[in-house]
Amino acid sequence: MRCYDLYKESVQITKNLAQEGKEGNKQMKKEKTTIVIAGILIGVISAMLVFFGNPANMGFCIACFLRDTTGALGLHSAAAVQYIRPEIIGLVLGACIVSLITKEFRPRGGSAPITRFTLGAFAMIGCLMFLGCPFRMILRLAGGDGNAIFGLVGFVCGILTGTFFLKKGYTLKRSYKMPKLEGAVYPAFQIVMLILLVAAPAFIHFTEPEGGPGAKHAAILISLAAGVIVGIVAQRTRLCMVGGIRDAVLFGEYKLLFGFVAILISALVMNLILGAVTGTAFFNPGFAGQPIAHTNGLWNALGMYLAGFACILLGGCPMRQLILSGEGNTDSVVAVLGLMAGAAFSHNFGLASSADGPTANGKIAVVIGIVVVAVIAVVNSTRKAEA
Repeated sequence: MRCYDLYKESVQITKNLAQEGKEGNKQMKKEKTTIVIAGILIGVISAMLVFFGNPANMGFCIACFLRDTTGALGLHSAAAVQYIRPEIIGLVLGACIVSLITKEFRPRGGSAPITRFTLGAFAMIGCLMFLGCPFRMILRLAGGDGNAIFGLVGFVCGILTGTFFLKKGYTLKRSYKMPKLEGAVYPAFQIVMLILLVAAPAFIHFTEPEGGPGAKHAAILISLAAGVIVGIVAQRTRLCMVGGIRDAVLFGEYKLLFGFVAILISALVMNLILGAVTGTAFFNPGFAGQPIAHTNGLWNALGMYLAGFACILLGGCPMRQLILSGEGNTDSVVAVLGLMAGAAFSHNFGLASSADGPTANGKIAVVIGIVVVAVIAVVNSTRKAEA
């Protein structure tokens, strides 16, 4: 009888494991489907923001929008790119609202703040060499901009380099639980920014009409609503292109990448539809004459190499840092402040590229950035663990 009982028990265990496997597969399939739907929604929203007034191929660009907001606060003097972007406000507030509802608002911080600030600054310098963040890189591809291919290659190589150090034990050490008030400061700051945008006091700088990309924007309510929706969706799905490539390399998990493929395809389809309906070309395949872009393939690649390398050491792309900021993560707030400082450095010191191509100062800054980020990676991969 004992042998029979053992046999029945083993059979039951096998059935239980099989059932758990089926449920796990169902859950994984559900997550992938949700991420793809989220990507489709974000791609459609991004294309529609261009239709409603945002710059071409810039329905969403975290680097560009943070740069514009930095200029509006007077932290750089490039008059062509000064505007408080409601999309940034919406992203943070959307993530904050949904994280409060789901009880995922958990303020934490204190993990290598100066290092995170430095990585954020150099990530922005890389993005402004390329003229866009990873999000805009996808949207540029959806708009037919072949120059974004070089950026994508560099971006992937930067992430692969960072992944090498992750495997070697790279870490910025643990973060610590913070008071809820500490986590609420940055979302509250976004409410202040919204008030400043609407009130438009004299000390806030706005690009003059027809004065440059900063003058091109959708209506405030449309942009804000788009930001809130994307913020909610990105918070729930954990969308992050850096994380997607990292997970594919380290764990063979591709679900986050499916979301960005969905963004690319849906934005491309919307561009084609809008072009057919309006008679205005939203899809322009080629390299020359692309909106807010340059054709120097090497520096497009190196700029995004620096951005990818820095972002993986930060633990996420610029959009992910904003979403985490909305969840009360003060480490991500420090990274966002670093991104804004990088935007100020880029335009005050002539580091940012233009349609004419990269500047000499910008090339030097990118090379220095790659060296600094590499040093940060090496030091934080080899030092002994704290007792």
